[in-house]
Amino acid sequence: MIKRRKTRKVKIGDVEIGGGAPISIQSMTKTDTKNVRATLAEIEDLAKAGCEIVRIAVKDHASMPPLRKIIQKSALPVETDIHFIPQLALDAIGIGAAAIRLNPGNINKEEDVKRIAKAAERAGVPIRIGVNSGSLVPPGRKSPAGVALKGGSIVDSMVKSALIYTKIFEKSGFRDIMISLKSSSVLETIEAYRKMAGFCDYPFHLGITAAGPLTGATVKSAIGIGALLLEGIGDTVRVSLTDDAVKEVEVAKDILSSLRLRYFGPEIISCPTCGRCQVDLTKVVRKLEQKLNAIRYPLSAGPITIAVMGCEVNGPGEAAHADIGIAAGRASGILFKKGRIVKRVKESDFVKEIIKAL
Repeated sequence: MIKRRKTRKVKIGDVEIGGGAPISIQSMTKTDTKNVRATLAEIEDLAKAGCEIVRIAVKDHASMPPLRKIIQKSALPVETDIHFIPQLALDAIGIGAAAIRLNPGNINKEEDVKRIAKAAERAGVPIRIGVNSGSLVPPGRKSPAGVALKGGSIVDSMVKSALIYTKIFEKSGFRDIMISLKSSSVLETIEAYRKMAGFCDYPFHLGITAAGPLTGATVKSAIGIGALLLEGIGDTVRVSLTDDAVKEVEVAKDILSSLRLRYFGPEIISCPTCGRCQVDLTKVVRKLEQKLNAIRYPLSAGPITIAVMGCEVNGPGEAAHADIGIAAGRASGILFKKGRIVKRVKESDFVKEIIKAL
């Protein structure tokens, strides 16, 4: 069992973050916020995929009227992503945003931060302090709340920026805070969160920023987010992909379920196949995955493993150890359930019999 870091609890809409609550999944819309129909459709797709919180970019004052409509109709609690213009945060709080993300790199005048803190306190809206390595204050610029990168440690600058910003909120009596410290570097991200964990008990939002296209970003996110989760660090996650936002949710679910931190449905255990395999295992696994994705499982459900194995080397053992398993031979296989042999099954019936055995 992973012993999780003890943190305060905050709520984004009806989703609890920290304080022992399940680790939640976030994503961000990639449509223009001014396009209400497209943004709501994207949110609906994210909700169906298992996303629990959605972040929306608020670029300018013209984004506010459509944002109001999106918040009113959104299938998920909306966290607004605010940069450069402090008034946008105040306006977003006023129209019902469930949370506000602020960047110390570009909203960093103390008086502005305090005004936002007071408005958020009155409305009961939590704030995420989102530090990104790419948004550290440029060298030479004076800023009371941001931290300039002066050729030193990016990690230390990120942590210092979060600490300075946090103290402004605390001086205002505001503590409904979440913190993120993201870099495109896996190692910098891990080190920053580890260091910050020693300074506060606020819940952490995990992610690797600007991680890249699907395959590389999935690997970087699995390593970075996974390493921190194994240490008990992290309360909510967003996988950043230069790809469809639904895929971000799918990767996040895979990371959480692989660590047994959340369960979203059966886990498929399948071999990569080799010259010994005498069935079209790839086709079987793809079809099984499609069928399983169409089934809704309660979030309280425990782990279920399904082994689909292609030959006699590891097949019988993996199939017997799983809740349900198929150990394939020539155009057929042996169906196992809870370690017991049930019957021989034709290759064409593999998926049907596995679903029936659930």
